[in-house]
Amino acid sequence: MSQPNPIEIQKYLSGVDYPVTKQNLLDKASENGAGEDVLAALERLPERDYNGPNAVSAEVTKA
Repeated sequence: MSQPNPIEIQKYLSGVDYPVTKQNLLDKASENGAGEDVLAALERLPERDYNGPNAVSAEVTKA
């Protein structure tokens, strides 16, 4: 399974109201039809609140 890029992930997070928890990110991505690779990348994120898309992208590239 390949690592999705942050732009691809953000596509599935459309409509997220920040700040947001990891679980809310997973829920929204799933609701928006994200594939297993995107959901797996989000699943690897640390449990915390994310204050915007840049915070999510920064963590995804670290994971």
